[in-house]
Amino acid sequence: MKKVTLLLSALGLCLASSAMAADRAGDQVFGAVCTACHSSGVMGAPRFGSLADWGPRIAHGKPTLYKHALGGFNSMPPKGGCTTCSDKEIKNAVDYMVKNAK
Repeated sequence: MKKVTLLLSALGLCLASSAMAADRAGDQVFGAVCTACHSSGVMGAPRFGSLADWGPRIAHGKPTLYKHALGGFNSMPPKGGCTTCSDKEIKNAVDYMVKNAK
């Protein structure tokens, strides 16, 4: 019985620590996922740092940007194809790209 209790306690700690893992910052997600298309503008993706590309999109508001990033839009798959990214991480990446549109 003690072994089962110990095993369940260890499992609980593992689950708790994975749930507490911090979401990656926007620049980290951008570098790992988004840069493949948003650096060069592949298939119409708004280019990182380009206010000309981002301005009209920013005008629609962040809720729309988040919706498109999370659910996919035009040629971009949901979450940019990142099946392991949390919703918060995708939103962090959107915020990072919007902040850097100049």
